[in-house]
Amino acid sequence: QVQFVESGGGLVQPGESLRLSCAVSGSNVDFFALGWYRQAPGQPRNMVASITRDAITTYADSVKGRFTISRDNANAMVYLEMNSLKFEDTAVYFCNSRPPAEADWGQGTQVTVSS
Repeated sequence: QVQFVESGGGLVQPGESLRLSCAVSGSNVDFFALGWYRQAPGQPRNMVASITRDAITTYADSVKGRFTISRDNANAMVYLEMNSLKFEDTAVYFCNSRPPAEADWGQGTQVTVSS
């Protein structure tokens, strides 16, 4: 079983930035695509960004141009740089493989955008 441990969330104002980190263990991260997902209260969990083994990235339309996903295979880390944050970015953010493995969801990290 792969373990994902997210960190870096917090309370920010609109327009500010945050960088989320995710430590991956239990498997060789080189072998699979990774993704960041988020879940707002009362909403389903949706993909925000993904990155393949070859660093090809995809983004949800709502975050294109504002968020950047990256990976560091040597250190088994995946990151999400979030700029120009909006109220609607408020959610718990998770990382997982792409497609996600249901058994591997971690606790996530809370991002709250509020004035």
